[in-house]
Amino acid sequence: MKITQIICQILRIPQIEAKTASSQDSVLVRIRTDNDLEGIGEADSSPEMVKAAIDAPFSHNIAAGLREILIGENPLETERLWQKMYRRTMYCGRRSVGITAMAAIDMALWDIKGKHFGEPIHRLLGGKQHDRIQAYASILFGKDGDATTAIGRRWREAGYRAVKFGWEPMGQSEAVDIDLVRGAREGLGSDATLLIDAGCVWDARTALQRAQAFQDYKIGWLEEPLHPDDYEGYRWLRDRSPVPIAAGEEECGRQAFRPLIDGRCLDVYQVDLSRNGFTEAAYLRHRVEEIGARLCNHCYTSPVTAAASLHWLTTCRDAFLFEDCVEDSPLRHELTHEKIQAIDGWICPPDGPGLGITLNEDFVNAHRVCESR
Repeated sequence: MKITQIICQILRIPQIEAKTASSQDSVLVRIRTDNDLEGIGEADSSPEMVKAAIDAPFSHNIAAGLREILIGENPLETERLWQKMYRRTMYCGRRSVGITAMAAIDMALWDIKGKHFGEPIHRLLGGKQHDRIQAYASILFGKDGDATTAIGRRWREAGYRAVKFGWEPMGQSEAVDIDLVRGAREGLGSDATLLIDAGCVWDARTALQRAQAFQDYKIGWLEEPLHPDDYEGYRWLRDRSPVPIAAGEEECGRQAFRPLIDGRCLDVYQVDLSRNGFTEAAYLRHRVEEIGARLCNHCYTSPVTAAASLHWLTTCRDAFLFEDCVEDSPLRHELTHEKIQAIDGWICPPDGPGLGITLNEDFVNAHRVCESR
């Protein structure tokens, strides 16, 4: 079996808002083989940048486009192909966009592998340890505490017993920050799990002050209070915070995660499959479990990444929550024929071969803005 085509499709919903929500556009990677199998992958990054990393022509031996590296290869050899892509893009990859493009390809290769063997990816990763996982509704803050209260009530009434609120307008002032968390707790009630995503807005001392203030509202974790590169700050904060510290969604590949893991910087490590792929995520699972920390997925894109995240997270020994994006975006809810969303606050992985999902081609054609092959 050989790879014959690598297709990049950029999708975009009609109305793009100025907000931190990656469910407004997407880059799909579709890999086809000489025996008519197709694997699907997705990257959470700038779609045009990912497409460029795949489409780029050969420059020299360690600066090549990913398509040129992979055509003619056996798609089942996922570990070797990851190493080949990493080696052959050393002058233009190693972090960020280059790794996210590799992650989308890796996801598609594992989808092919599952279809080839007739098995779901979670079985190929070693077997699921959970038949279902509690999901938390992941959504942005309202404009203030009262608006956030209403959002919390909506998702509690929808059956979620855990909700995460994130990003703007948090970080404007102490009064704004506390008002948002107060509103969130009021909306959820006293018995639901409340998670707070600060969106990388503070220095370490301010973050500690907020963690101490938010403790009164019994939050389950404080996510991304610091800039992603502030490893020393995370280590300092985690040692002093009265609430668990979570982060990791920006990290792309094992080298990016290494300082966080080696430094025991976090209580919860959040791995995004659309920024790491299955090959790296499997490695990260072992490393995080070795240090006794917890794992969770990050996912704010489409059902493609949601399905991939479920396959991986159900193989994690101590998995306890699944990030379930509830953004009201057609890309999140209509891209696949299968509904990858929690029911009564719980979610199960697909059990079909590979990712276990099928694209809605009518939706793809209606929202495609660019394609290359």
